[in-house]
Amino acid sequence: MKTIVVEQLKYRYPLTQTLALNELSFEVEEGEFIGIVGKNLAGKSTLCQALIGLVPHFYHGGYGGRVIVDGLEVGKSQVDEISKKVGIVFQNPFTQVTGSKLTVYEEIAFGLENLGVPRAEMIDRIDHALDLLQMLPFKDRAPFDLSGGQMQRMAIASIIAMRPKIIVLDEPTSQLDPQGSEEVFRAIQSLSREGMTVIMAEHKMEKVAQYADRVLLLHEGRLIDFDRPEKVFSRDDLDQYGIAAPVYTEVCKALDAKIAGEPYYPATLDEACKALVMRRE
Repeated sequence: MKTIVVEQLKYRYPLTQTLALNELSFEVEEGEFIGIVGKNLAGKSTLCQALIGLVPHFYHGGYGGRVIVDGLEVGKSQVDEISKKVGIVFQNPFTQVTGSKLTVYEEIAFGLENLGVPRAEMIDRIDHALDLLQMLPFKDRAPFDLSGGQMQRMAIASIIAMRPKIIVLDEPTSQLDPQGSEEVFRAIQSLSREGMTVIMAEHKMEKVAQYADRVLLLHEGRLIDFDRPEKVFSRDDLDQYGIAAPVYTEVCKALDAKIAGEPYYPATLDEACKALVMRRE
C-alpha cells in the first residue's frame, strides 16, 4: 500500500527565482525506511517540510504538483490534519522543546495531552518511547539539563509517542556521537518493521546504506535516483552530486568485488565481506 505519493512537485521559496524542488515524482510504500541524501542545498530539508505541510502552508512561495500522505493531499489540507498522520523531527532539538515542562517525561506527554489521550494509554506510550530511545534513566531530568544528543533522542521520543503513520526526520543524528546515532537508527528501524513509514534526510552514508530500504538522491532540487542503497551508491557519478559512497562500496569498487549475481557493489559491511570472500575464491 502506498502511503506517500509525490507527483510533479515543484516549489520556490518567496523572493527567490530558483526552484528548491523541481518536478519530483516518487512513491513510498507503507512501512518503508527511505533515506534522503544529497549535498547542502540539494532540497533535502525542503522535501521534508513539503511532506508535513510546512511547504507551502507556512513558508508560502510558489508551489505546484501534489503531495499525498496517507490519503491526504497536503496542499489542500490543514496542517493540524496532516500532523495527525505525519510527525517530524528537526535537525536542532531546541526547536522542538516547549520550554514549559520541568521533566523529560512531562515534555513527551505534552503532545499527548493536547490530543486528549487517556492517562493509562499516555503512560504506556511514553514509557515505550523512552525505552526505545534508551532515555528512561533521564525521565525525571530537566529537558535543558540534557546533552545535545540526549535532547535529540527526547525530541524523537516525543514524536514516537504520538504514533503517527509516517515519521520524517531531518538529519536527526547530526548532534549525536556514534553510539547515539546507532541507537537512533536501530530505534527507527524497529518502528519501520512495525509498520511506520520512515523518511530520513541524513549525511551519514554508512548508516543510510545499512538501515534504509531505498535511497532517494537529490541534487539542486531534482530527483537523480531512487532505488536500493547498493544501486544508488554504485553510481560512477556520485561525486558530481557532492556525496561520497559508503567506505565499503569504495573498497569493493577498487577491488572490483560485486554482489553475487548483480552488477552493483556492496553498500554495507556484511555485503562487502561476502563479496570479498567470493572474489578471493
